Amino acid sequence: MHHAAARCVCFFLFLLTTKALVASPLEEQLALAGDNAGQLQQALDKVADDQRAGMEFLIANMPERDLQSLSSEYLLENVTLAYRAWREAPWHEEVSEPLFLNNVLPYASINERRDRWRAKFFEKLQPLVKDAKKPGEAAAILNNEIFKLFEVRYSTKRAKADQSPFESMESGLASCTGLSVLLIDACRAVGVPARFVGTPLWSDQSGNHSWVEVWDEGWHFTGAAEPAGMDLDKGWFIARAARAERDNPRHAIYATSFKRTPLQFPCVWRRGVDYVKAVNVTERYVADKTELPAGHGYARFRVLGEKGERVSCDLKLVDAEGDVCFEGMTRDERFDGNDHLTAVLAKGQQFAATAVHDGQKVTQQVTLEADEQLITIDLSQAPVDPEAGAADDPIAGLKSYLAKPGKERGDIAEQAFSNVALTRQQADEASELLWSDHVERIKQERAAEMEARVLEEGDLKMPFFYTTYGDKPEGGRSLYISMHGGGGAPARVNDQQWKNQQKLYEPPEGVYVAPRAPTNTWNLWHQKHIDRMFGRLIENLIVFEDVDPNRVYLMGYSAGGDGAYRLAPRMADRWAAVSMMAGHPGGTSPLGLRNIGFAIYMGGRDAAYKRNETAAEWKAKLGTLQQKDPEGYLHQVTIYPKKGHWMDGEDASSIDWMRKQQRDTLPTKVVWKQDGVTHMRFYWLSTESPVAGTLVIAERDASTIDLQSEDVESLSIRLNDDMVNLDQPLRVTSGERVLHEGVVNRTIATLHKTLVERGDPAAMFSGEVHVSLQ
Repeated sequence: MHHAAARCVCFFLFLLTTKALVASPLEEQLALAGDNAGQLQQALDKVADDQRAGMEFLIANMPERDLQSLSSEYLLENVTLAYRAWREAPWHEEVSEPLFLNNVLPYASINERRDRWRAKFFEKLQPLVKDAKKPGEAAAILNNEIFKLFEVRYSTKRAKADQSPFESMESGLASCTGLSVLLIDACRAVGVPARFVGTPLWSDQSGNHSWVEVWDEGWHFTGAAEPAGMDLDKGWFIARAARAERDNPRHAIYATSFKRTPLQFPCVWRRGVDYVKAVNVTERYVADKTELPAGHGYARFRVLGEKGERVSCDLKLVDAEGDVCFEGMTRDERFDGNDHLTAVLAKGQQFAATAVHDGQKVTQQVTLEADEQLITIDLSQAPVDPEAGAADDPIAGLKSYLAKPGKERGDIAEQAFSNVALTRQQADEASELLWSDHVERIKQERAAEMEARVLEEGDLKMPFFYTTYGDKPEGGRSLYISMHGGGGAPARVNDQQWKNQQKLYEPPEGVYVAPRAPTNTWNLWHQKHIDRMFGRLIENLIVFEDVDPNRVYLMGYSAGGDGAYRLAPRMADRWAAVSMMAGHPGGTSPLGLRNIGFAIYMGGRDAAYKRNETAAEWKAKLGTLQQKDPEGYLHQVTIYPKKGHWMDGEDASSIDWMRKQQRDTLPTKVVWKQDGVTHMRFYWLSTESPVAGTLVIAERDASTIDLQSEDVESLSIRLNDDMVNLDQPLRVTSGERVLHEGVVNRTIATLHKTLVERGDPAAMFSGEVHVSLQ
């Protein structure tokens, strides 16, 4: 026998024969370890003194299966990395030692396989949360990112429910149980207290569910792989959880505890498991229970396809008077098995429910008879409705439309398939089809102007020089648009300035473009035709030179600097960053710069038009804006005290600063200040009637958008699934007023419209909602 094991057994026998002493939980556990007792003793002997409490906690509370199988190396690695994550976390002081021991230190949540996940997860995930200040913020970031990073998604086709994190990562599929285990381990790896939560059976008998709780000045919940942006305590299951029954073991809600408790967690996926401990947390979930109107209940709908699988499709309910009383999109197999489209209906009344999917259409009479009821509509025996045609198969309709020659297509907005509600998968497929068609069209229609390197608009012509530097990155090339100086001068002067600009800067990678201004006026770079021409130039280079639309940069010197000042805020949604050299802003506002990087380079002696003084003023303005809005207004202002209008090339450092920035296509906050040259679209907002000088401030989270404006009457909000879950209702507010509440459909018409507007594949939107602010 190993010496350590012998010592342990002898010590235990001594305790049994000494009536004056009572065995501790740790000693009792060691006695249950059998042949593995030596491994546990080694772990205790080798653990650092300041981590011994953690090792003792684990051994004292481990299930017997782990006592008899886990090695000292496994336990030591787990303890060492857990303490490191806890102590290095910015929120360390907020996480007490008991909280750490029970919800960060444990190596497992339920009965899953015991993987050595801590080292890998810390290495990969700590950089994701390095800027998070609170554990809840870090947990939300992880929930948004890890399932994409590890390529794991929800599926009922997973091998088993109780998968370990590595089992889920290897297969790419997991149940709500496996997804929750993966998120909990990710949280614990970076020092976020987290625990497994679930109910053995919803009160409407529809099944069980598992999710995650994380600690941030109290426990908060989130659905694994179902993030609500950066918010916690939001999820599709809130209404069901609110109807849980604390004193009914079948319908209560439990959270796991590694520390021993009198309760067992109900592992419904493996009934024989009795070693996962729990606490009853039902009370927190039913505290905010919403009372339904008298005589009403929850009708939950699922639609099954020809193979018995859940399908996503339009569902419409019509009451006895023939009025549509509810519309929505059912869930398919990408969603949790208990996540159903839900309507609040009057009990005892009959409704006609119509579901349409892939040319099949079923109408069945439904009556809600209980407080909660799952209603299934089966399409498997339904005949194909020939009149539905392309309208019920929008992707087939789009493919047929795109297969025709351009002159024979007609207006896409008038096609039957164009305004049919899409699933997310259909929207993604339609986006790819539309983009491919757009690329081919641009190549055919604009090859001549790219060959000639001249853009024309009416009588105006904008020649442009461009060259490429470095190897093309995997995501596409960067683009630098560099505006020359000159201005109100003879053409030959501006021509020379253009030639100088062609060689002025050399980025290490990217397409470097030096356009020649279409006019020779003083305001050559900020007249309204420049916005349209630059938009077309960017659109062309995305197609012809594989430019990454999220890495487009603008810069300009002297009169070109004037243009940079003005074009940066009014076209901010096209840029990743802008650099202004030796220019003057005129009367433009910096408010629109909220989501891009903006740099100013100026000679301290460049006193003409008070350029130097104005640069210093803008430095103060940008500093104040950033102080009030710390997540926005990234800027850098460099004033060379001994330089005049020419900065001897030192401003070239702007390239290195800009290329570190990428465009935020879908910022959570938009500040849209209309310039004298107005725009109809800015990020995810649009208006049909832009007015110079008006201001809109819009902020969004995973389910709500708030708009603030004193002088804009109406707006359209563009949406896609990277912003919000379009299968869930969206709420649009303006302060206390609710402007819109409901599901926003994805359509091909909106995808096509937003693509044609910009020719930007990263800025296509599938949904749109119009609201009035006045």
